[in-house]
Amino acid sequence: MAEGDLKPQQQEMTEEEQRLKYLQFVQVAAIHTIMCFTNLYVYAKDKSGPLKTGVETVEGTVKGVVGPVYDKFHDVPIEVLKYVDRKVDESVIRLDRRVPPTIKQVSSQAFSAAQKAPVVAQAVASEVKRAGVVDTASGLAKSVYTKYEPTAKELYFKYEPKAEQCAKSAWHKLNQLPLFPQVAQVVVPGAAYCTEKYNQTVRSTAEKGYRVSSYLPLVPTEKIAKVFRADGAESEPKIANNVFRADGVESELLISSEKKASAVSAR
Repeated sequence: MAEGDLKPQQQEMTEEEQRLKYLQFVQVAAIHTIMCFTNLYVYAKDKSGPLKTGVETVEGTVKGVVGPVYDKFHDVPIEVLKYVDRKVDESVIRLDRRVPPTIKQVSSQAFSAAQKAPVVAQAVASEVKRAGVVDTASGLAKSVYTKYEPTAKELYFKYEPKAEQCAKSAWHKLNQLPLFPQVAQVVVPGAAYCTEKYNQTVRSTAEKGYRVSSYLPLVPTEKIAKVFRADGAESEPKIANNVFRADGVESELLISSEKKASAVSAR
């Protein structure tokens, strides 16, 4: 009885050793490829008609020549795969010892999310079949918005002053560069016009009942104008400010007349 119990255990251990740990997909892909080519060859041979006899003759000749070589080297590919698989396993073990716990946690979360992805996609597909594309997209957008809105608002109020300060500093430094004011005079009005058009489109579509538009953010053009006007009053950059009109038709780039007069006198 003991010997009878040991044989299945030894067989299981042998099968476990034969199984690839990381490169199993390569072996499976190779088997599927061989099966596809075999089926294609058999189908072509059956449809060859009068040429079938010649094909079988060539097939027998090839088998006679290639057969001994195949019998001798047919284990080489799997042995190479086993060798590479062992090397990959050793590398993973060494890397696992050196990776910080935080990165391991993030990696496990990403792997878990990747495993759940097919289930989520299947659920979304069934929801699309049930409710339609528009309703499903609106529902997903609403759930994401409800879930992340508090965090987004907290981050916005926390980092908004710092972002304004960095924007003013960057604007002031850019104004010191040669030719930047002239380029800005050309680019800024167009950017302001496009921004206002975007805001108008979002507002109008939200009023018409498009639920997705209600989750799209508006560009705070008036606040941006106030920030750069305040910066222009303090540091007097070459481009004083960027005023976005409320009607959204155009933006005016105001240049300090005193600066222009001083530039003319300097020439």
